[in-house]
Amino acid sequence: MVKIIVDNDKCTGCETCANTCPVALYEIVDGKAVPERMDECLVCRACEAQCPEGAIQVIE
Repeated sequence: MVKIIVDNDKCTGCETCANTCPVALYEIVDGKAVPERMDECLVCRACEAQCPEGAIQVIE
């Protein structure tokens, strides 16, 4: 199972991950990205690659 870690200290809530993810698994909650549906993750790593703050880590 995939694990997605969002560093809340780095996350600015810019929504890049939410807009990049092909399965829309991110929600923005209180100004931070929250991976809500990790079981749907394709492990494409688009969110990790596109996050301008380097706040997302995808672990297989």
